[in-house]
Amino acid sequence: MYLNEMHKQVRDMTRQFSNDVIRPLAEELDRDSRFPAEIYDQMAELGLFGIGVPEELGGPGFDTVTYAIVMEELSRGYASIADQCGLIELVSSLLVCHGSDAQQEKWLSGLLSAKIRPAYCITEPEAGTDVSGIRTTAVRDGDGWVLNGGKIWIHNAPVADIGFVLARTDPEAGHRGMSIFIVDLHADGVMRGPKEIKMGQRASQVGPLSFDDVRLSPDALLGTEGRGFHMMMSVLDKGRVGIGALAVGIGQAGLEAATEYAQQRKQFKKPISEFQGVQWLLADIAKDVEAARLLVHSAASKIDAGQDATRACSMAKCFAGDMAVARSADAVQVFGGSGYIRGFEVERLYRDAKITQIYEGTNQIQRMIIARELLAKGAST
Repeated sequence: MYLNEMHKQVRDMTRQFSNDVIRPLAEELDRDSRFPAEIYDQMAELGLFGIGVPEELGGPGFDTVTYAIVMEELSRGYASIADQCGLIELVSSLLVCHGSDAQQEKWLSGLLSAKIRPAYCITEPEAGTDVSGIRTTAVRDGDGWVLNGGKIWIHNAPVADIGFVLARTDPEAGHRGMSIFIVDLHADGVMRGPKEIKMGQRASQVGPLSFDDVRLSPDALLGTEGRGFHMMMSVLDKGRVGIGALAVGIGQAGLEAATEYAQQRKQFKKPISEFQGVQWLLADIAKDVEAARLLVHSAASKIDAGQDATRACSMAKCFAGDMAVARSADAVQVFGGSGYIRGFEVERLYRDAKITQIYEGTNQIQRMIIARELLAKGAST
């Protein structure tokens, strides 16, 4: 097995936490769309936030393969919980790679301890897949900035303390005219819209934010002015590994639930696991979950080795997302009518799976990236 002892220890610890703490609350969290702060406090104590943050900056300093393992195991318990881990990994990576010493000192410890709740604020009504459509602006005012605009479908928006906001600082410069700002979401001029009611992953809070003449100090700018788009792109590969691993966790949970149910449920005086049609459903789930896991870990290994990982990360995210949707549907099929009823885990997994084909770049965009990389660099890996 290619996992080392550290990987296995983290996997086993996270799996136990998922079994003991997350899974027993998953149905309630899904039903009530509740932000589970108490779970996040426990995750922080275990070091499950900011997994890649170096030890000298207060993090565990683990590699990307470890991040993928943690995301899968958390998602196996409930994908909304893994979502929070992925969000903090994303913004802490931005701080580690592009933040000043003062910004790292100010924000990292609070993020890793779950005392500060972040939001990553990119999407707008005219800027989803097409980031070039962003209309939020930050205009210089003295030595600071004034922020105006609005964002939609922002993870953590209803509960976040700070936002990493992508805004235009030079309307004429295209991608080179965007910058990222760290914004206090309790400041004057920041308004939150109502929490969205989602189909799945309902405990992860999503909503709109608007900015009306929000004044920003000079130290709100992350990194270099005009480099916001490039900084955002710099963490996308890791983000796609995270969503791929989350999708694997959904598939694994569906496999476990369907296998157990097939051995218990009887029809025609014998367990349905003895019927070839059911066996083939289980076999298809198992092979595709394992294939997705290997793709995710391979992509993570490329990042850790400092290799060009864009194609591998897009392949992993695309395949794993499609797998989660198709194979959670197969898990519902094994349950029959019961799988269509609220309260059965597979019904929730089926709803949770769909968003993995959409966020961190739709799977249609992933196919475009894969093809572009293939045609530009050839078919060799």
